[in-house]
Amino acid sequence: MSRGETERLAIFWPPGSAKSTYASMLYPPWFLGQHPGSTILATSHTYELAEHWGRRARNLVDVHGAKALGIEVDPATRSAGLWLTTNGGQFFAAGVGGAIAGWRADLGIIDDPVRSREDAESKGTQTRNWNWYKYDFIPRLKPQAKRLLIQTRWSEGDLAGMILDDEADKWRVLTLPMEAEDNDPLGRLPGERLWATWFTEDMVTEAKRDPRVWAALYQQRPAPETGDFFQRRWLHPVHKAETPPLNELRIYGASDYATTSTGRNDWTVHVVMGIDTSDRPWVLDLWRQRATTDLWIEAWCRLVKHWKPLSWAEERGQILSGVGPFLDRRARDLQAYTDRQQFTARFDKGIRAQSFRGYIATMGLWYDSHAPWREELEHELLTFPASRHDDIVDGMSLCGQMLDYALMGRKPKKENKKLGHAYRAMRQEPAQHSILTL
Repeated sequence: MSRGETERLAIFWPPGSAKSTYASMLYPPWFLGQHPGSTILATSHTYELAEHWGRRARNLVDVHGAKALGIEVDPATRSAGLWLTTNGGQFFAAGVGGAIAGWRADLGIIDDPVRSREDAESKGTQTRNWNWYKYDFIPRLKPQAKRLLIQTRWSEGDLAGMILDDEADKWRVLTLPMEAEDNDPLGRLPGERLWATWFTEDMVTEAKRDPRVWAALYQQRPAPETGDFFQRRWLHPVHKAETPPLNELRIYGASDYATTSTGRNDWTVHVVMGIDTSDRPWVLDLWRQRATTDLWIEAWCRLVKHWKPLSWAEERGQILSGVGPFLDRRARDLQAYTDRQQFTARFDKGIRAQSFRGYIATMGLWYDSHAPWREELEHELLTFPASRHDDIVDGMSLCGQMLDYALMGRKPKKENKKLGHAYRAMRQEPAQHSILTL
């Protein structure tokens, strides 16, 4: 990245592919040589790692800077985590989540913001990293400053996923998977390995033992569409004509209401499900939006009035306590009546989803193949728990808890043919005739 070129670059390469060597060791000295007097803020998941790359970058300037780049390290500042050049350039290292107030940078580098798969998939770590990025890292950058993000993808919800979800149109992304796929940036043929002499056949075979690890860590696709927690073979999209009639379904609903803990507008999900005469679950409707409270309450009321569910599941907690009175009042105004069941959130999301997972593993999950929400539904189920969003899974987990006590649908009673014929004959007689004449 130099002046006039892209301002934000994300590099996603497999472990051991020298991405940090290029971006955190070689690039900072070159940048300071091209932009004398600039300041670099270099961060990593710990200060120690950021300092490590700072030391290697400083040593390069010591050995080659004067001749190759026209810069030298100021002898008064020799710290690996904070050093200056003789022409006013500065390098400052920090850990992700650490204090960086007081600095203003022309280039901000984030190299490996998480240190493990556990951290990458932890909602708490994801939220902390996102808040640090938005409210600490970005304010330390000067106007028109450049940003460089370097990492191996672990989860759709990692910092890279959250940044691209929010700012995708502003970033250039350079992805190099271990095995080339279509339109490879290096011009490799599909299946051709990156650095075949380094990444041996045995290494690839071992990496592929875990499909999630292979897809995320080595191919930089953190959510394999084959499904891990929820299996694709459990999903049954069918033609609309194959869906059961509503009078044979017991209908239920559930909602995952939005929170704002991440500093962004989160998704609210309302899901409507029906249980047919064979005890199979059908997704009948799905509403998912980033919306203010008044909008998702209106949507909830519309769904209740349209589908007339027997019960509706929701999570007991602070959100419900805050909006509950408003929801009750609006439901009465619109005559949107249903039995609302509250469930306490316990354990992590995977454990809470086990009931629903076991149900559809046995009975499948059925829905209209042309439903407008089909793609969102399938993607979130098949990528859970590594997906960036899991609001649909949360809603269905609530529904799953309620369905433990639900009734299966039943066929309506057959019509009494004699009474039916008499009733139809009556409807065809002149108005003065009444049922008493039959």
